[in-house]
Amino acid sequence: MKTKDATNCSLRNVAIIAHVDHGKTTLVDAMFRQSGLFREGQQTEERLMDSMELEKERGITIAAKNCSVVWKGVRINIIDTPGHADFGGEVERALFMADGAVLLVDASEGPLPQTRFVLDKALKAGLKIIVVINKIDRQDARPKQVLDEIFDLLIDLGATEEQLDFPLLYADGRAGISQASLEKKAGNLHLLFDTILSEIPAPSYSRSEPFQMLVADISYSDYLGRLAIGKVVNGSVRSKEQLIRIGEGNGCHPLSVSRLQVYHGPSLKETDIALAGDIVVLSGIDEVQIGDTICTKESPKPLPRIRVDEPTVSMRFCANTSPFSGREGTYVQSSKIRDRLIKEALKNVSIRVEEFGNREGFTVKGRGEFQLVILIETMRREGFELCVGRPQVIFRFEGTKKFEPVERLLVDCEKAFVGTVTEKLTRRKGRMLSFVNHDKGRVRVEFSMPSRGLIGFRDEFLTDTKGTGTLYSYFSGYEEYRGSFPERFTGSLVSDRRGEAVAYALSNLEPRGRIFISPGDPVYEGMVVGEHNRENDLTVNPCRTKKLTNMRAAGKDDAVTLIAAPPMTLERAVRFIREDEMVEVTPKSIRLRKSVLAEVQRKTMRRGA
Repeated sequence: MKTKDATNCSLRNVAIIAHVDHGKTTLVDAMFRQSGLFREGQQTEERLMDSMELEKERGITIAAKNCSVVWKGVRINIIDTPGHADFGGEVERALFMADGAVLLVDASEGPLPQTRFVLDKALKAGLKIIVVINKIDRQDARPKQVLDEIFDLLIDLGATEEQLDFPLLYADGRAGISQASLEKKAGNLHLLFDTILSEIPAPSYSRSEPFQMLVADISYSDYLGRLAIGKVVNGSVRSKEQLIRIGEGNGCHPLSVSRLQVYHGPSLKETDIALAGDIVVLSGIDEVQIGDTICTKESPKPLPRIRVDEPTVSMRFCANTSPFSGREGTYVQSSKIRDRLIKEALKNVSIRVEEFGNREGFTVKGRGEFQLVILIETMRREGFELCVGRPQVIFRFEGTKKFEPVERLLVDCEKAFVGTVTEKLTRRKGRMLSFVNHDKGRVRVEFSMPSRGLIGFRDEFLTDTKGTGTLYSYFSGYEEYRGSFPERFTGSLVSDRRGEAVAYALSNLEPRGRIFISPGDPVYEGMVVGEHNRENDLTVNPCRTKKLTNMRAAGKDDAVTLIAAPPMTLERAVRFIREDEMVEVTPKSIRLRKSVLAEVQRKTMRRGA
């Protein structure tokens, strides 16, 4: 590609990057309000950029999204990126469209593992960084120490001298203020807008190059069909123009743009022409994939495709084969599940889908178990009914050596619990890297952990820390296999028949372990109804009723009192199951079951093993 010799000074493309819950979406809300996007007194939703239902419920950003504001005649395209490392594919494709980034760091928590993850991606992309220390209104804010930690993190990531000389602002996103120092009080975000205009470079392009656009995202409209979203790298494009798409393998496919749109706030606005640097949405393209180049027929020149880190975790997906199949879901066929997974792989560059040879299931690979859980939850809400297996890490082999994915784990908990947590992580082949005591009753410990050691650990961690601990991790690379360890010390209570659970039967099972179901819940043979106190599985009858006699005895007719079963969440279910178990997921229910339902067949398989 020729040297870029021009810039589009009427634009700025900036990404907002941060750890989960450090205030990205709240800050973007304040930028919307203060840029004049909404009229005075207009009612608006909170966390406007969290458009997905799951994002609003969980308070996190799952998918990277675009929006824009206008400040002093310059349009600022804002890219709101996820802060969770499992959605790293979203971060990587979104950063391609940006020329700079605003790094948001909590004034109390400081840079956390996923701050490191997103910042590393931004530095490798060569983006200009503006550091904003947010939430300075917190009572436990420590902005000076956090600034030192940011410097240490940048040095550790190999930042250049130019990148270390970053503009610094202090902000309170909820109040909508930004200021140059802790002493200089402000009442708005004007300084942040001005800093973006002065510090973030305008998009550059080559005057001699024809129109080129790299597709960084795909969406769908019921009215316009498939939408291709990306940044115009060179040249300009008009609506209704005849173009071509260069796919993987450099194959050329003609297309006609039916509508050309740009971002106006969180919504889209139709335009007649888009210039270099614009983030545009093209409609009228039947087949398009992330990484494709859209250009003119006269000068078809492909751009380098977007590449992301390889998946590290896989799960098995298959059609629901339980006796309750088809009762609660709309889409139950294997072909429907296949079509939905392929559609997800087209939209999400970090997802891979592989079909089993017998066409009875699929292996879905992603960047972490949380990413796959979000996919399952989304499918469930769309009406799908399916079964999923236990998350498995993806090993690599080099000759005779076996390598496994390893994560950096940051544990923040009260001092009284650190011994128990350290013991359990060490048992799972974790290695302590650092130990910091803040002299406030809490400690922060960093570990190097095999990814498989974290599967099923988070629920155990919350129990051990009485719900007061926090756990963050990010993928750090592959290391030599650290050896095996016991993943679960308990077995399962497995139903031996079909029927409805009875309070009398469950009360007799409570001494055997923890019960997952409530009286009246339907059960079937092979369904996991609880966790056994011992390592082995135990076949039980949750439908047994009290025998009726004509004899009376003191206390015989007392009401049965049960320990309330906590609701089974998808994350808890996926982390609990063993390799021979699955999670049955329907729009209304989440059940645990054995892969082989019949007890006779399971006994035969155990004898054969």
